[in-house]
Amino acid sequence: MGADVDDGGLGPFFALESWRDGDGWRPLDDLVSDPQVVAERVAAARTMMAERTGLPADRLDPRVMASVVSLGLFARLLSPPFGSAVRTGAVPALTVANLWWKPVAGGPWPLATSAGEPPRPLPSPETVAAQFAEQIVAGVAAPALAVFAERYRLSEKVLWGNVGSALGGAVGMLTTVRPELAGRTADLAERVLAVSPLLGTGRLEHPDPRQPRRFFVRRSCCLFYRIPGGGTCSDCVLSHEDVRRHTATQPGVASS
Repeated sequence: MGADVDDGGLGPFFALESWRDGDGWRPLDDLVSDPQVVAERVAAARTMMAERTGLPADRLDPRVMASVVSLGLFARLLSPPFGSAVRTGAVPALTVANLWWKPVAGGPWPLATSAGEPPRPLPSPETVAAQFAEQIVAGVAAPALAVFAERYRLSEKVLWGNVGSALGGAVGMLTTVRPELAGRTADLAERVLAVSPLLGTGRLEHPDPRQPRRFFVRRSCCLFYRIPGGGTCSDCVLSHEDVRRHTATQPGVASS
């Protein structure tokens, strides 16, 4: 059993529960090692999307749905440790082996950890960013990314763009909900985005200096536009710059 990672009131994407045996949790290790588990989640998302849109399921490309599912998973894997790193200067000791999840019909994936005590704060922003990149991006997100790439033959450019977008979404939410942390949030994210494998996936923008909010512009697309009527996301490379800027400067709107 591990201690809950305090989300600081940031919302469900930053929540990380304490794992308890018998509560229906499934090991993340199974998901990243068994492509069939990922296929089950993609099939469930495809069914849900068909019900929501009124489209036949066979009109929803499984590869597109796999990309969308991966984006939701990456958002959950990155947001709790990123929020903790911004607020405390410490990166939680999360690994594929001590993370757990529950299947849900929609919304943020429930996530829990069986990690031990919270880590101590690190000595500098450079150290925090380096540890986050190594432990969370390379150690947790990369194995999940690999199984999506293998099972659905998805481009790693698209998938790493999804990871960058997940980080950008966390930045948008943090700078909106905790404006006093906007500078620290942007600094950490920019340091992580400046190193491989997230180098080149996108950039942070700060369109209105009077507001703390930042937003992310990716250099790829999650493929959501291939769903009939899907359109593009606010951070998509296919979205017109004026549309992105208008979205980003609206009160209370966080990039995702």
